[in-house]
Amino acid sequence: MDVLSLGIYVVDVLGRPIDRFPEKGKLVLFDELEIHTGGCANNTALALARLGISVGAMGKIGTDAFGDLILQTLSDNSVDVTGMRQDTDVSTSFTFVAIASDGERTFCHYIGANGVFCEADLDWDVIKTTKILHIAGALVMPSFDGTPMANVLREAKAQGITTSLDTVYDATGKWMETLAPCLQHVDIFMPSIVEGQHLTGLSECREIAQFLRHNYDIDTIAIKMGEKGSYVSTPATELSVPAYPVNVVDGTGAGDAYCAGFLAGTIMGWDLKATAELASATGAACVTAMGTSAGIQNLEDILKIKELTVTSESVTSSQ
Repeated sequence: MDVLSLGIYVVDVLGRPIDRFPEKGKLVLFDELEIHTGGCANNTALALARLGISVGAMGKIGTDAFGDLILQTLSDNSVDVTGMRQDTDVSTSFTFVAIASDGERTFCHYIGANGVFCEADLDWDVIKTTKILHIAGALVMPSFDGTPMANVLREAKAQGITTSLDTVYDATGKWMETLAPCLQHVDIFMPSIVEGQHLTGLSECREIAQFLRHNYDIDTIAIKMGEKGSYVSTPATELSVPAYPVNVVDGTGAGDAYCAGFLAGTIMGWDLKATAELASATGAACVTAMGTSAGIQNLEDILKIKELTVTSESVTSSQ
């Protein structure tokens, strides 16, 4: 297995366009309704599979219709579901996504099974088979965040597995208090710019990356900036990568798609520039359709997005 995507698995119900919520007791209408599987780990796993990468899923869902939908969708996309756990005592996590006319999203979330996913749910026989362990959904898994996640990342590195981490917005406001124990065991870290700012108290990508590398010795840091592209840093190189211009239908899952593209490039042995461009193009493909994965079909189509636009510009490069 090339990548194991461990973390949150959710069913998303998407409504579009919703530019305002009704006052209490009143009603607004919208034009489109779709049901998709979602959650950071799910989205990244599906995108990786469509890019031709061997990928497995690990997380917790309920023994309900939504849980069955997640398992079926993963299996239909050739994702290995051996590591998934179904719990009879909790419901599958659920999000209502209100998509505005400009593609901006607002979320109402039930944490469900993701909230009780814990270290005891892990199958190390599965983890040991992967080249990269990608944890997606850090900061919204209260029974796994912090020390338990740090334990898993530490053990994975001890097994010679490359570790990768993606965060989400921390509604509790704890940020680095929760994440600090984990970061010293991470090889690839891919937060959004807003998440990076909250974690470090710094504003610019370069200083965020320098802070993270100095304090936690993280090798590769990719900071996602939405329509402004991304900033990627290793000890030797910095890159600014543009966001490729596409028709935006739904921004849901774009950051997860970016992570998938970055991990795919890493697995395929591409250099940092090509890997970052693939990540950006995969994120761009994602936003062209409703849902978190409908816009991502295969590697060939992703590369067409990249070929039609400017290449990334190297900011600095040193040996």
